Amino acid sequence: MKLGLHDKTAVVTGAGRGIGLATVRLLVEEGVRVVGAARTVTPELAATGALGVSADLSTAAGVAALADAAHAELGGVDLLVNNVGGGDPEGGLTGFLDSDDAQWARYLDLNLMSAVRLTRAVLPGLVERRGAVVNVSSVCARLPATGPVAYSAAKAALGAVTKALAEEFGPRGVRVNTVSPGPTRTAVWEDPENFGGLVAEAAGVEHSALLERLPADFGLTTGRLTEAREVASVIVFLLSGLAGNVTGADYLVDGGMVKTV
Repeated sequence: MKLGLHDKTAVVTGAGRGIGLATVRLLVEEGVRVVGAARTVTPELAATGALGVSADLSTAAGVAALADAAHAELGGVDLLVNNVGGGDPEGGLTGFLDSDDAQWARYLDLNLMSAVRLTRAVLPGLVERRGAVVNVSSVCARLPATGPVAYSAAKAALGAVTKALAEEFGPRGVRVNTVSPGPTRTAVWEDPENFGGLVAEAAGVEHSALLERLPADFGLTTGRLTEAREVASVIVFLLSGLAGNVTGADYLVDGGMVKTV
């Protein structure tokens, strides 16, 4: 499907795997010149043809380095996807009383401030080019569940930032939207050393058994996890002119997990 994005430029964070990698692949297919940022530039990212930039986006210095690299490589940014997020599963599953200030700071820096800092860095060019931003949130912003409360709070705050930016910069031609995935078939769930493995351990079940029962446990109407490319397709649609009058919206890609009107 051609979305009229040929010759546009884009920055995608969290691009080494999962939703970010799938988004890079779709953008490249559409003829977009892409800078993909990840803590580690994976072989899969390198194979897309995008420029991979290694950066720790939980820090202001890492964001600044990415912004500089993107401007040098692309000459300007039309499209921004703030996808990087998650947390540190090696810290284990913690409740509110077990979460100290340092953990809160880590989750807020990665899931909220990375998007705030990078958007601020490229926004002047986005205004000039009448560009678009998609922030990747989570159903946890609406339905806090097994994830740390700091993660849910950061994603909820990201939704508020999205609304505010859409209102402030919409009259200047910049659209800003949010995509909120539900449980998605990525390493977060499928890697036994990642979050899914911790949930399985806490539940006292085999990791494979957890994956099999996740759709039922989360009430997914479709009966299956979302694929990364399905989330990426919505992201790329929102970046395109086909969504030219969509701004300040939050698109759920959750298999029907959120039941509220």
